Amino acid sequence: MMTRIFIKPDRLPKALGALLGIGSVLLLAACASTPPPPTLALSSAKQAIAVADQTRVADAASPVLSEARDKLAAAQSAVQDKRMIDAERLAQESRTDAELATAQFRASKDQAVNNEMIRSTAVLSEEMQRNAGVQQ
Repeated sequence: MMTRIFIKPDRLPKALGALLGIGSVLLLAACASTPPPPTLALSSAKQAIAVADQTRVADAASPVLSEARDKLAAAQSAVQDKRMIDAERLAQESRTDAELATAQFRASKDQAVNNEMIRSTAVLSEEMQRNAGVQQ
């Protein structure tokens, strides 16, 4: 036969109750504190925009780069308003948009080079056929 032991709440040691109370207060305080500013995300976004500027993406009037700048400004504003979670998200989106703008610009340049090579190859091929006809 098994004996059951019941502890009535009014008999709990006072120290355990105090410990639970302190733990609850600390947990609430930790949840209520403002997270630190997302300095790494902000600096990464600024760096990605600087790289896009160095590759002259702005010359191509990239709307994606413009969006990256707008999101970075919004992230900085969110930091001022103590909305750190929003600031982190906006900074990450800004970095991603700047990297996308750079990649799109490079892909466009690469496509232009590829098209020029195809055109040059076609001209050379025609010239070779012409020269082969003259020699016969």
